[in-house]
Amino acid sequence: MNDSSWGAPTGPGHWGPTDDHGSAPGHGPAYGQAPAYGQGPSHNQGPSYDHGRAPAGPAYERHAVDETRPMPIVPDMPDTPSGDGRGDDQDDRGAARLSGPLFRDEVPLRPESTERPPRPAEPARSAEPSGFSQSSGSSQPEPPKKKSAGRDLGAAIGVGVGLGAVVIGSLFIVKAVFVGVIAVAVVVGLWELTSRLEERKGIRAPLVPLAVGGAAMVVAGYVRGAEGAWVAMALTALAVLVWRMTEPPEGYLKDVTAGVFAAFYVPFLATFVAMMLTADDGAWRVLTFLILTVVSDTGAYAVGWRFGKHKLAPRISPGKTREGLLGAVSFAMVAGVLCMQFLVDDGTWWQGLVMGALVAASATLGDLGESMIKRDLGIKDMGTLLPGHGGIMDRLDSLLPTAPVVWLLLVLFVGS
Repeated sequence: MNDSSWGAPTGPGHWGPTDDHGSAPGHGPAYGQAPAYGQGPSHNQGPSYDHGRAPAGPAYERHAVDETRPMPIVPDMPDTPSGDGRGDDQDDRGAARLSGPLFRDEVPLRPESTERPPRPAEPARSAEPSGFSQSSGSSQPEPPKKKSAGRDLGAAIGVGVGLGAVVIGSLFIVKAVFVGVIAVAVVVGLWELTSRLEERKGIRAPLVPLAVGGAAMVVAGYVRGAEGAWVAMALTALAVLVWRMTEPPEGYLKDVTAGVFAAFYVPFLATFVAMMLTADDGAWRVLTFLILTVVSDTGAYAVGWRFGKHKLAPRISPGKTREGLLGAVSFAMVAGVLCMQFLVDDGTWWQGLVMGALVAASATLGDLGESMIKRDLGIKDMGTLLPGHGGIMDRLDSLLPTAPVVWLLLVLFVGS
């Protein structure tokens, strides 16, 4: 760009009025200034302008075509008429316009309007207390929520203490009473399981032969040991097959299959608790079994609720974590050492470590097994009999598969 040709009178074709000979007037406009409008020429200043209109004539038109003043490189702006209607030639005589705001906090004006753009309206505040604004469509960070146990802890603790008192009282006062407690728990558990199967899947497992055979199975295990338990199990399965024949054949296979499964899952596994009771220190063995299972569940719950981050089996039970499993193993091993050392005759501390680890594994698998059943049925709890716990089966889920494990380990470690 030639600086001498931008706004300064330097000779023919300069920006501004010329005389008849094409030379600059003696007192032309200063650098970057345009002559005042409405003033006529004085002396030999050349032709005057009449309200901003250039004079017509071939010489002037040839000047306008042949001579072009250089301009600085600025962004293109649309041509708009001046505010007083004098045409574009008046705007070109002014100084070069700046592109963009002069200061950083100014809002640039649109070329076709002199009004500043309106400020965007602030979004209306939502009345919701959750921190989510529906009017603006943006989410606000919510305050951290406290972890919830998911159940009524007060009711759960109260019911747990009551059940513990009944179990401990019957266990150490009269063993036969404790056998009756096991039989009642088995019958209620069978009722819950068969009711949920019929409600959710339309499977009608016969409850009467299951209840009678289940109670008989527990008593036979206490009186006759493992042989009596197996005989009672076989007779119960046969009773289920015969009882179902009194109804139409539609669904016979699934009904009797569910009945045999229920007989094995609830009363047969519970029979091992009654068989533990037959030993001389049977009450202490049963107490060790109960303590290890409860401590394993408590450790899994406490550690998983506080530190659980990695899911153990999200497709089966989303609430269980690997950290909770480690807590169950650790708590159960410590409890196993103490129980085998002080409660069970001829027990040693290393046997308690082994038993605690295996109890934690069996209790976790039993809990996952019932969670799989409940997920297939589409329910959360098997029943509502125990406030804060659900049903009887929701408390037997980890006890049932753990009973044969503890019975077998005690037989191997200290004998029957």
